[in-house]
Amino acid sequence: QVQLVDSGGGLVQSGGSLRLSCATSGFNLDYYAIGWFRQLPGKEREGISCISFSDGSTYYSDSVKGRFAISRDNAKNTVYLQMNSLKPEDTGVYYCTKAPLFRGCSRSSHYATWVDTWGQGTVVNVSS
Repeated sequence: QVQLVDSGGGLVQSGGSLRLSCATSGFNLDYYAIGWFRQLPGKEREGISCISFSDGSTYYSDSVKGRFAISRDNAKNTVYLQMNSLKPEDTGVYYCTKAPLFRGCSRSSHYATWVDTWGQGTVVNVSS
């Protein structure tokens, strides 16, 4: 059974950092891409970062480029999103997601149609 368990959200001051974790199970991560989406208050879900382990492609939205970094721990089948220089406008619910087999990362990773599996979400709250 495919599972994505995301965690690591919390309350942080503006300018601070958080690391989100996505523990994966039920599939071979080497053939898939993992993305992070977020839903800001009053907005639709948007993809902000993606890494493909099948073709090595990556994607970062303009809003997080240079501040966030996606990575993998092979031994733990876990994907991380390191978030630095956090801003109050980063406040929202963050979701780990998985794409279908062999789908890579591109601008299409920004849209929910890219996703076939969602984690349960973790809340990030950045205070000013």
